[in-house]
Amino acid sequence: MEKFKVSGNIVDIKNRLVYTGTVEVENGKITNISKDSGKYDNFIMPGFIDAHIHVESSMLIPSEFARIAVTHGTVATVSDPHEIANVLGIEGVKYMIENGNLVPFKFYFGAPSCVPATDFETAGARLEAEDIEFLFKEFDLHYLSEMMNYPGVLFKAPDVMEKLSIAQKYGKPVDGHAPGLKGEDAKKYVSAGISTDHECFTIEEALEKISYGMKVLIRDGSAAKNFGELHPLIKLQKDMIMLCSDDKHPDDFVEGHINDVVKRAMELGYDLYDVLQIACLNPIGHYGLEVGTLNIGDDADFIEVNSLTEFKNIATYINGVKVSENGKTLINSVDSKVVNNFNIGPKKAEDFSIEHKPGKIRVIEAIEGQLITNELHLDAKVENGFVVSDIENDVLKITVVDRYNEVKPAVGFIKNFGLKSGAIASCVGHDSHNIIAVGVNDESIAAVVNAVVKHTGGIAILVDGKVEVLPLPVAGIMSNEDGWTVAKKYSDLNLLPKKIGCHLHSPYMTLSFMALLVIPALKLGDKGLFDGSKFEFVDLFV
Repeated sequence: MEKFKVSGNIVDIKNRLVYTGTVEVENGKITNISKDSGKYDNFIMPGFIDAHIHVESSMLIPSEFARIAVTHGTVATVSDPHEIANVLGIEGVKYMIENGNLVPFKFYFGAPSCVPATDFETAGARLEAEDIEFLFKEFDLHYLSEMMNYPGVLFKAPDVMEKLSIAQKYGKPVDGHAPGLKGEDAKKYVSAGISTDHECFTIEEALEKISYGMKVLIRDGSAAKNFGELHPLIKLQKDMIMLCSDDKHPDDFVEGHINDVVKRAMELGYDLYDVLQIACLNPIGHYGLEVGTLNIGDDADFIEVNSLTEFKNIATYINGVKVSENGKTLINSVDSKVVNNFNIGPKKAEDFSIEHKPGKIRVIEAIEGQLITNELHLDAKVENGFVVSDIENDVLKITVVDRYNEVKPAVGFIKNFGLKSGAIASCVGHDSHNIIAVGVNDESIAAVVNAVVKHTGGIAILVDGKVEVLPLPVAGIMSNEDGWTVAKKYSDLNLLPKKIGCHLHSPYMTLSFMALLVIPALKLGDKGLFDGSKFEFVDLFV
């Protein structure tokens, strides 16, 4: 392996100083760091780490994700393969590991704890406790992925407790997922051995969970953006927080990653070393990652940036290999097989009809920038004995179509998508990845759903009578095309909903979470409307 030197302003986060010097690398390791009196324009520092992300949400396979990530100075991710596991089970997790290993990037995958996320929806696979143990033994995975079934933890459900016990047996940290959980329930959740949460959306909730010993991950993704609320934790609790994106759609991802959050923190006046500790070091300590921290003997994982305010990438090194230069990737695309689990045929417009019944209807209220929703009770618009979309009042029909079995679609109503015509659909529907669609009428909904069916996965929109599609053939949720090509196609597709009235910043990302039953308050799964606060199905008519 190449022997080389890099000189510049060296950022020593632990000792909180910057000095001029040279980093020497041989066989992928840092062999020496020397000080000098040179004058340099570049800054050498440890690389950024995303402490919790679902790579699948970038709609890119891991190898393509890595090609983009390194251009932003990201050297490692703590990656939960929960999404593909819901489609393909162990084989899906194996796919992510094998594909990630084809490129010079540090993916640290966890064992998905909740597949399916709940027993109230239909997924393509199920992972039991013995499967979790197999994943730890066979692949030496680094942690137990987010325990979304927090009621199962609180009520000590046997299968949940067994999975937690296995993680403890192998000395693995356990990630949490408990939006809004407070008081005694939060204490019980943490005391079960759950060490992190990335779902905090108020500073009060975050500080309370930290007081119980839980670490909080400040999330800044495509749909959920909590940095604006939680950034005071940087000053208040720098040892107990990390940064993550959770879900990052491709158009956002090509623009920036953890580097953007670091830049924003610096613009707000936070201490440089506190911010970099959170972004570069804390995940290593918590998860036991084998990532270098710019010390002699470490893996040569570091980045060069133009300044400590802008963090524009000059170069990224992983295990001594230069993987990016001046914001351009040096990682080549690799051939990848296509794996999938998609078992349905086309749907008819009448499959989405709803006969009217007396009373108001329950309506999901989508909230910009949040995964949580509200439950509204509104008057139904009725035509010929059927409840239909009320375009004037922005109450549109939403459906979730089981893609694993030929059954009748679940149908409900949603507010805040704003469509005046057409429909949008996606097979990225957390967490089971059934098809989810919103539209102004049944014919439009059928058109976009069938476009997704035709491509065995993808994103589709009906605009001016024409259906546009981004195919996602890998597990129905990822593309194996070049990452920038996918990002451009997605970006173009993401502009089209605005042409038909949608005002959401990231409509497809928001759509993808409307079937995530474990997030309150009202969601729609393939089996019907679900109250995420009470964890029970509810009727459309109140």
